[in-house]
Amino acid sequence: MGETDREGFFSRVYETVEQVPAGMVATYGQIAHLIGEPRKARFVGFALHVNPRPGEVPCHRVVFADGRLAPGFAFGGEDAQRELLEGEGVRFLDDGRVDLPTSQWPAGLA
Repeated sequence: MGETDREGFFSRVYETVEQVPAGMVATYGQIAHLIGEPRKARFVGFALHVNPRPGEVPCHRVVFADGRLAPGFAFGGEDAQRELLEGEGVRFLDDGRVDLPTSQWPAGLA
């Protein structure tokens, strides 16, 4: 991925993540699908890890496909991510995963 391609990809990731409403989450794969790059979930994670606008792009609202939080959450770790999500009303299962059936943003889901 060239520099220009990467910048365009990252911009699309940030624009899409900004649309995830408070109290909901999206998965890395879901974001990749929504921007037309369904095989690039890992690149979505990289883009969010270097988020240049942490207060504006709510990267804490993006989780793994099984509801797990990102152990490498760039802005304070997994505990900080959970605290932010709980503060918005996101529900968690007993095993620490997000309750996706009640909390996943429906955009792009068939």
